[in-house]
Amino acid sequence: MKKSKINIISLGCAKNLVDSEILTGGLKKSNMELTSEPEEAETIIVNTCGFLDQAREESVDVILQAAELKKSGNVKQLIVMGCLSERYPNQLKKELPEVDRFFGTNDHRQIVSFITGKPHSKDDPMFWRSLLTPQHYAYVKIAEGCDNGCSFCSIPIMRGLQTSRPISSIVDESKRLVENGVKELLVIAQDSTSYGWDLEQKVYLSDLIKELNKIDDPLNWIRIHYAHPTHLSQRIIDAMAESDKVCKYLDIPIQHASDRILTSMRRGLGRDGILDRINRLKDAMPDIRLRTTVIVGYPGETEEDFGELYSFLEETQFDRLGIFTYSEEEDTPAEKLNDNVPRAVKDERKAILTDLHHDISADKNSQFAGKALKVIVDEIGDNIGIGRTEYDSPEVDNIVRINGKCDVGKFYSIRITESNAYELIGEIVL
Repeated sequence: MKKSKINIISLGCAKNLVDSEILTGGLKKSNMELTSEPEEAETIIVNTCGFLDQAREESVDVILQAAELKKSGNVKQLIVMGCLSERYPNQLKKELPEVDRFFGTNDHRQIVSFITGKPHSKDDPMFWRSLLTPQHYAYVKIAEGCDNGCSFCSIPIMRGLQTSRPISSIVDESKRLVENGVKELLVIAQDSTSYGWDLEQKVYLSDLIKELNKIDDPLNWIRIHYAHPTHLSQRIIDAMAESDKVCKYLDIPIQHASDRILTSMRRGLGRDGILDRINRLKDAMPDIRLRTTVIVGYPGETEEDFGELYSFLEETQFDRLGIFTYSEEEDTPAEKLNDNVPRAVKDERKAILTDLHHDISADKNSQFAGKALKVIVDEIGDNIGIGRTEYDSPEVDNIVRINGKCDVGKFYSIRITESNAYELIGEIVL
């Protein structure tokens, strides 16, 4: 019997990608055939993002594109899941009648049952997770939801309060991934630094780091993402510094540096507190590289507030920087603030910070000239490879362009010969 072909389109963050991987595994286990080409599929599943205006617009556009294939192509069934679907199910049903069924963020079993027409009762769908990343790295979601209540963020509305996974479950999954060839684990949660606080027997991210560090080769790198500065304790910093597999890298979103804006954002720490965490990290790991994200154009952000943010970024010299313009989120505390910043001003402030970081990044990268760095290869072309150092996460950070033949998923020592703001260029050291 001919198998029904299914295409999964995963939008948004790495946490969404893990959800798509779990669903992919469940479908494969149910003897479904997955295709990467929407035009070939009989069923398309769109895993949506609902966090920002731009992401919501992208999700709707992709759904409408899939709906066109349903009208003119092989597609017989269109399913929508994820954050946007979780938050606005009734509204979407009215506005998108082309969609056959809407599901939430954690409805993996129900989706498989809907497609196959059979109960899907596997107790641990994580066991059947099928990677959508290259086989040498994988994201490990250690908790779902968030308790922080930042004024601008709708994540708790869409994904609920924090629910941490037990350390044993995370370690078991990580070992299975490593046994299948994963060399880099990327630890993710909405707030990784508050991991374990909600468990009946409280544990901490530091405890998890120590257990993950015990996993044998081929695991080389453990990369920590989304560390809320307020919850970055000394015990976590020490565990990172003492773990030989943990990358000298941390994604620590600060969001702003004006005390007035940080208070309104409900971030918990002011400028000095954030600087204290950065200094502690650098004291414990002098060669650490830090990534952060900031928001410009938050309601009431004055030129003075923006100037404080600019000065802070100029002073701290973050290695990697993501910049977002404020997006009003329905039902969040910040929605009630009236002093909105004009769109043109938001865009101008983003451009100013982009220029600042471009120069910082170019200068930092130039300091690698002549040095040999350990690099993992993510993709290859004609006599060229694209890889990353331990200081860079996939998709969002800098790359290393390798002149010469190399293999995906392997580590090489690369001597850096050239650089620009966002990439290093080098050759394999023989």
